[in-house]
Amino acid sequence: MSIQRFSHCSHWGAYTLLVEDGRVIGAEPFAGDPAPSPIIHSVRHWADPTYRIAQPMVRESWLRHRGPGPRAPGDKFVPVGWDEAAKLVAGEIDRVRTKHGNGSIFAGSYGWTSCGRFHHASSQLKRMMNLVGGYTGHVDTYSIAAGPVILRHTLGDAEACGGGANTLDSVAEHAETVIVFGALSPRTAQSEAGGIARHTLEQNLRTMVARGVRVVLVSPVRDDIPDWVPAEWWPVRPNTDTALMLGLAGEIVAAGHHDRDFLARCCSGGEELIGYLNGAQDGVVKNAAWAAAICEIDAERIRELARRVVATRTMITVSWSLQRADHGEQPFWAALGLASAIGQIGLPGGGVGFGYASLGGVGAPMAVSRSPSLPQGRNPTADFIPVARISDLLLNPGQTFTYEGQTRTYPDTRLVLWAGGNPFHHHQDLNRLRRAWARPETIVVQDPVWTATARRADIVLPATSSIERNDISGNKRSDHLIAMQQAIAPLGLARNDYDIFRHIADELGVEPAFSEGRDEMAWIRLMYDLTREDAERRLKHPMPAFEAFWAEGAARVPTRSNHVFLDRFRADPAAHPLATESGRIVLYSRELEGLQLADCPPHPAWLEPAEWLGRAAPDQLHLMSRQPQGKLHSQLDDAPAAQASKRDGREQVWLNPADARRFGIEDGAVVRLFNARGQCLASACVVDTVRPGVAVLPTGAWYDPADEGENPLERSGNPNVLTLDKGTSHFGQGCSAHTCLVSIETHRLQETTA
Repeated sequence: MSIQRFSHCSHWGAYTLLVEDGRVIGAEPFAGDPAPSPIIHSVRHWADPTYRIAQPMVRESWLRHRGPGPRAPGDKFVPVGWDEAAKLVAGEIDRVRTKHGNGSIFAGSYGWTSCGRFHHASSQLKRMMNLVGGYTGHVDTYSIAAGPVILRHTLGDAEACGGGANTLDSVAEHAETVIVFGALSPRTAQSEAGGIARHTLEQNLRTMVARGVRVVLVSPVRDDIPDWVPAEWWPVRPNTDTALMLGLAGEIVAAGHHDRDFLARCCSGGEELIGYLNGAQDGVVKNAAWAAAICEIDAERIRELARRVVATRTMITVSWSLQRADHGEQPFWAALGLASAIGQIGLPGGGVGFGYASLGGVGAPMAVSRSPSLPQGRNPTADFIPVARISDLLLNPGQTFTYEGQTRTYPDTRLVLWAGGNPFHHHQDLNRLRRAWARPETIVVQDPVWTATARRADIVLPATSSIERNDISGNKRSDHLIAMQQAIAPLGLARNDYDIFRHIADELGVEPAFSEGRDEMAWIRLMYDLTREDAERRLKHPMPAFEAFWAEGAARVPTRSNHVFLDRFRADPAAHPLATESGRIVLYSRELEGLQLADCPPHPAWLEPAEWLGRAAPDQLHLMSRQPQGKLHSQLDDAPAAQASKRDGREQVWLNPADARRFGIEDGAVVRLFNARGQCLASACVVDTVRPGVAVLPTGAWYDPADEGENPLERSGNPNVLTLDKGTSHFGQGCSAHTCLVSIETHRLQETTA
């Protein structure tokens, strides 16, 4: 048969699927993508039935006695038809909302799911639940939580870390010095939550190299920027970036080189911050020598850089990863304070930006027209949790927690509805999550594959992957809408997310309001047409009619390039005030002063993390659990691109040669990483690109405990059996996964089954 071609898009970019005789045989990158991700060639493995859920399934023990239980993955599941599955789910929703209230239903389903904007499982779930009284949801994300919280109070919104700061083309053309706190890596820039058509990071980095921009990489790992970028590597201790930022600011202030005019016109609290830097508050002067002792970076290098940043056009970039740590609010706030002292915020190529390359679209030209999305409606229930507090929610019903100055109460969760996500990949301290997961009366999981979370559900609903349905991709960080055309028939009895929720909505009596009488293609057409009409009406940007778009596979949307963040505010702060307590950049918060939180003071500050190398035992390393190279989170873990980075099926943990010698570990050895929270196996990879005292184990290995005991040995290399399940502070309550000390030893495999 002849090869058929289908336009499509995934988190790794746009591409064309090649299909022969009903099978995906290959993928061609989007013609306009200058740096396509190789992971697009793995998507055909979504059609591999090995890990797919073939039909609706129900845990046999739950059918006998509905209620809390251990939910062991080895329990027997019973196949059921779609009618019965929909009745069971709808019945549980009705039972819990009637008996306990809608707040006892946690439907804050979090996960990357499909990049399609229509069959976006979380949006579909929330739309349905809002029609029947609401649910307890979540705010923020695992990727970024503490950062947006503090920026909402210091900049007035979180746009600076969502792609709204200076675009990278402006930085590449105008900056003379770029300090990278964290990473500027194509490894993370290959992905984008809503899909992306063009990966532009490498183009901008090559422009910087050609212009001779001085790049300083502040990271425990050298490959957090491509090796062809002649960056200076400052191998900082993990979780100490805040101290380095404050030390640089302290040197600038002590030399009298701070921009007094910018601090006076555009900031509030500048004098209080200066008082902290010069030691007036606590008797400790924050300078290069002070920072060097904490960060283990040479003091003279810090002094020299402090002189340079005020003499050249300087951009400070801060990765999202820095705020996924204890006191994660502080590096974002300290970077803002340092940039304010330098005084270049609002200038082309200068200031501060958050999240560049953390996703492919952050720093890219921003779409300025409406993005396609499924309306969710309004949640009538006021209950919510910070997303990384799921275990706390399930374990502590009725207890209080604080968030952004509010005191709230954890609801008594009886029912969990999870669609398109895998908390047994991305949550911290998975042994604690296992205990929490046993508490609800019913757990429903909707997913294409048997993830660790699906295996611990009571009712499992098989959804199609994106290549088995039609959808549309597009978001504010992509310059195209992409037609996601169904390439193959659904596997087994899998249904698309819309049809699943439409069936359940029918059982709940709200199907007419849920569907509004539209089928899949009618919704996709509507979402496209709303974007097209907005682009033409507001921006005079013509886009093709839907039929032409669907046939072509892509349509360009209007974008803004060479964007300079806060340029109008800088020019006239009174005419363009920020939505902060002072209308200016907040360097000392009166709100936080009133809250008197020990873990989030009213100004940027260095606070010792709960675990760090400054107080580590001789046998401990700091564990960094970063994003992998060959997959996104745990998706497509079985595909060749992901397997190529493993050894004997296990993730590889990077160790510095000095640490390998210290612990008697050879390259390729099976090692056990452990702490009081858990233990896992990995394969040792000895490299000189990671600083001594640090171990790097990527996320994404499918959770595989040897048993269901209190502290089972996780066999595939999932770092989240080790990570700290603690809020970043009582203000931000973000994920603290990068604050983690572990021990390591060589492991004999026969011990696993002994």
